Amino acid sequence: MAYQLVIWGLITALSALILRISLQISAARSNRKRAVAFFHPYTNDGGGGERVLWCAVKAIQDENPSLDCLVYTGDHDASPHSLTARAVDRFGVKLVHQPKVVHLSKRKWVEEATYPRLTMIGQSLGSVYLSWEALTKFTPTFYFDTAGYAFTYPMARLFGCRVICYTHYPTISCDMLSRVRRRSSMYNNDDFIARSNWLSSCKVVYYNIFSRMYGIVGSCAHLVMVNSSWTQSHIEKLWNIPTRTKRVYPPCDTSGLQALPLERPAEPAKFISVAQFRPEKAHGLQLEAFAVAIGKLDAHLPRPKLQFVGSCRNKADEERLQHLKDKAVELKVDGDVEFHKNVLYRDLVQLLGGAIAGIHSMTDEHFGISVVEYMAAGAIPIAHNSAGPKMDIVLAEDGLQTGFLARTVDEYADAILNVIKMPERERLKMASAARKRGGRYSEQRFYEDFKAAVSPVLTHSSS
Repeated sequence: MAYQLVIWGLITALSALILRISLQISAARSNRKRAVAFFHPYTNDGGGGERVLWCAVKAIQDENPSLDCLVYTGDHDASPHSLTARAVDRFGVKLVHQPKVVHLSKRKWVEEATYPRLTMIGQSLGSVYLSWEALTKFTPTFYFDTAGYAFTYPMARLFGCRVICYTHYPTISCDMLSRVRRRSSMYNNDDFIARSNWLSSCKVVYYNIFSRMYGIVGSCAHLVMVNSSWTQSHIEKLWNIPTRTKRVYPPCDTSGLQALPLERPAEPAKFISVAQFRPEKAHGLQLEAFAVAIGKLDAHLPRPKLQFVGSCRNKADEERLQHLKDKAVELKVDGDVEFHKNVLYRDLVQLLGGAIAGIHSMTDEHFGISVVEYMAAGAIPIAHNSAGPKMDIVLAEDGLQTGFLARTVDEYADAILNVIKMPERERLKMASAARKRGGRYSEQRFYEDFKAAVSPVLTHSSS
């Protein structure tokens, strides 16, 4: 009898919860506002994703002045004024008017540190909870995810929203799965798992289950924009909605950077690395390659400089930056390396204008905005030989080489030495070809392709 009472109590409580949730959703749907709400919990990450956010806001403001634009953010110091100023200061994007802001208090549920294990599924389910908070605070006609939280799409559909997303990279890909099968150790596959056959097998099962779930939630989007050929191929395979998937290359500041002179100071030769201080960016590989290159450098040649430029999102990023500084000391190149954290856009342009080459080392970088920025600025790219840089960016232009692709420390070191020893005439020729290639990915092209993709969805909803 006692068990029956417990079960009945649980059923009653669950029924009440379901009823309360249903009533909240129904009330939110009936109070839906004609607006575009951007789900972007971190509005201070400083990366390419944030640039896409502000360019997307600007594009919609240009094309649809009557539509309010709003940003869901977990940054409690963010205000309409500060975000508008940030778009200009960090990215050079001038919004038509200030976006509205909805502050989220439950962002910890999407933070990596909250889930030491099963991080992908933890963050994904956490994003559902965070989107519930967002949508109950403000329910828009158009829910626009610019941060890659696909598990929020069914929730947005429940609230009656049209779901649009700009996907920089798939949360899971066939490449990730194959690395686990091969038991390769990387930032997303711990060494102790890679060494264990049993743990690797378990992770393969976990990845397979997650990829099926990811495919289901992703297919709930009314419009999917992807940033590269590599991302498009993976998303079309996983989400299986090719007719709703459009490739829209991300906005790169090619026009402003192309105004920089191709000539550079003779010495010291400066190399630049622009990337957030995140583990997948593989800054350590760059530092090791730079040290190897200096070790192989002819004694009569001046030692080059390496400038790391990036943002720190949290304490973990700060620790990675400090570890990088310690490693420079260990490799005896600390006198040749500079670190620039959270720089303003104008300072970034100045640094790019003094570099003869830019280094990028992320494996399977979905696109590579920094690589395009190098090229537009006249800095020869030395990029990872995979995904976006390999498939879309560092390709020949008018039959001329536009940069170098590398994978290993030695390959990067050789590319660094090639640039240092390159005759000035040859360097200018390659830099000019690279600049022309980079011009294919301008902000103007982004605005044109973005508006063409989004317009049918916005028009259909208003009719």
